Amino acid sequence: MAEVIKMPKMSDTMEEGVIASWLKKVGDDVKSGDILAEVETDKATMELESYDDGVLLHIGVAEKSAVPVDGVIAIIGEKGEKIDDLLASLSAPAPAAAEPAQEAAPAAASQESIDTSGINAQVIKMPKMSDTMTEGVISSWIKNVGDSVKSGDILAEVETDKATMELESYDDGVLLYQAVQAGNGVPVDGVIAIIGEKGADYETLLKAEAASAAAPAVEEKKEAAPATSAPPAANSAPTTAVPAQPAAQSNGRVIASPLAKKLASEKGVDIAQIPGTGDGGRVIKRDVESFVPSAAGSASGVASANIGVESYEDIPATQMRKAIAKGVTASQFGAPHFYLTMEIDMDKTIEARTSINELAPVKISFNDIIVKAVAAALRQHPDVNTYWISDTNSIRKNHHISIGVAMATPEGLVVPVVKFADTKSLAQISTEVKEFGAKAKAKKIQLDEMQGNTFTVSNLGMFGIEQFTSIINAPESCILAVGGIKQIPVVKNGEIVPGNVMKITLTCDHRTVDGAVGSAFLQTLKGFIEDPVRILI
Repeated sequence: MAEVIKMPKMSDTMEEGVIASWLKKVGDDVKSGDILAEVETDKATMELESYDDGVLLHIGVAEKSAVPVDGVIAIIGEKGEKIDDLLASLSAPAPAAAEPAQEAAPAAASQESIDTSGINAQVIKMPKMSDTMTEGVISSWIKNVGDSVKSGDILAEVETDKATMELESYDDGVLLYQAVQAGNGVPVDGVIAIIGEKGADYETLLKAEAASAAAPAVEEKKEAAPATSAPPAANSAPTTAVPAQPAAQSNGRVIASPLAKKLASEKGVDIAQIPGTGDGGRVIKRDVESFVPSAAGSASGVASANIGVESYEDIPATQMRKAIAKGVTASQFGAPHFYLTMEIDMDKTIEARTSINELAPVKISFNDIIVKAVAAALRQHPDVNTYWISDTNSIRKNHHISIGVAMATPEGLVVPVVKFADTKSLAQISTEVKEFGAKAKAKKIQLDEMQGNTFTVSNLGMFGIEQFTSIINAPESCILAVGGIKQIPVVKNGEIVPGNVMKITLTCDHRTVDGAVGSAFLQTLKGFIEDPVRILI
């Protein structure tokens, strides 16, 4: 029997996926575990795996096209199987709810008629694991159907909008049912699993849950049908879908596994130059490892025919870039930003750091000194250590000082928090920041380690950036952008001598911090950084 393949929810914030390339074409045999296509999400390019055996009978969307979550991608079935009726049903519009009041009664009655009192089992729902969480993605199941479960056991790992967290069981019994596969999302309060005594009638519990969810939905229906994303036209896909080419590219896009792309990037190799030995010319791990670059791809032979000709290429944004654009736009235009820049004399700081590291139990970085100095300056300028609360149009003055430290990861920016930083030593701050860095790379930072920040420091000095501005990490009032230390000629005691300087830029939310307040804070911060002994007293 034919199976409809729909766009899975591959990340916690994913709303749609873009078919980057098809690795199978209509008529190809497909086995469970085969990769059907590569999908660009808002987080990364991921592989779409088949869970069915059969023949690819239908492709519902062309390469480079977007598909909403749960939109139809393809159909897999038996060779020669007729799917015309199935395609017609998928493309047919949903019927309108002409009489919502009359429909509501049967749903409610259905709910009342299901008796679950004698079923010794519990429905496990997706908990709200953060203040902004609307859904969670089951990244992996720790327990499988049939496993015994005790209170306190970990059922699964859940990706939220903040971190990957463990889902703990509060019941004893047997895992009777899993409602979602690993990699798929579940809204807050959606059913995840059922735990109960062996042989319990969990199917009746599921029907009761479905009836409970359907009743209010029917009551809310008006004259129009529910807003759903119409699937792609049934007759458009077979003619527009582009099969994978024997070479390593399809429609100009390299066909390669995510691991191969990562290895090529780490080796500094253009993956388009690597011949693929995988299915359909796909570049895989062993191809990258065995590839030896040659002079054939040198820049001297690049597009000489285009010299003197104006040209351009419009490249669709990836899902990750769309998500980043959405987030920074909301922050940038939601809060009126202004910027204050100051130059710091780092000569004494460099000397002090050398002396400190001769005695410190851990190596102290310049960023550790800046975090400590910021905390000390906030203690003297509490008007900077504030939030703007949009719901009540009020200013929250924080009495604690916790500094967020922006860190880049392959998946995006994370901001772990050094809590109560003003009460900690340089060694304690350094230890925490190093631990956060290791956890960020391993994707092990916990939700509580990224909450409670009252101010954020973003340092790009290690990348050779001299000066930049940052976007405020709402609801904070300010964020500090730190550039690199640069040696330049400076005038000291009437003479031109070598000097080490660093530029810092404070981004302020004008709703809470005025120019004079931000400037006074920077002056105090400048004094602390230029003479670190003052923050140790």
